[in-house]
Amino acid sequence: MDIEGITIERLNHDCFKIKANNQVLYLDPYQIQSNEPADLILVTHEHYDHLSLKDIEKLLKPGTAIVTIPECQSTLSRIAEKITQVALMEPFQRKEVLGIKIETIPAYNINKFRSPSIPFHPKQDGRVGFIITVNGKRIYHAGDTDCIPEMQQLKNIDIALLPVSGTYVMTPEEASQAVALIKPKIAIPMHYGAGVAGTDADAEKFKRLAQQQCQVIILPKS
Repeated sequence: MDIEGITIERLNHDCFKIKANNQVLYLDPYQIQSNEPADLILVTHEHYDHLSLKDIEKLLKPGTAIVTIPECQSTLSRIAEKITQVALMEPFQRKEVLGIKIETIPAYNINKFRSPSIPFHPKQDGRVGFIITVNGKRIYHAGDTDCIPEMQQLKNIDIALLPVSGTYVMTPEEASQAVALIKPKIAIPMHYGAGVAGTDADAEKFKRLAQQQCQVIILPKS
């Protein structure tokens, strides 16, 4: 998808490649084919389908910067000699890395539990969604989350990348509710089709539910 000088590709699961201004960004690379090297890699949290060292190593070059949460630091230390820069962020922080403005909001579960009263993604663990500003466009990658109250704080989101598979993240119905809170211009479903949770049918259902609120684009895997 090309929009005003920005190219967005969905590579797999929650992984997107964004190109603009001769820079290449990746979000949550997982099960991707060898691809062009990254200037910036953003990792929302430490679970294997978001923090994949094998996939990150495919994308590294001298100067590659990684932005992630403190919980990922110990895992990344295994390949520390290959990484030029790691910037750590917690919820509700702002940084500028390689000239790209990055903001964070929490990503957590309110009704998805691994056992009674224990969510798959507890709020206190500090996992995040990222808002990046590229070519003046604000792109929100929600990470693994339910429809949470903090989404009401998001303003002027041009493109929202939202999980729709259920089980560990929002269902299509809940993702549609998130669209009502966020009010993006474009919504793109994610977190399906990689054997972790969710299918193409979840993305299609989300589109049917949310398309009255904004433009919904289902990106095929690249």
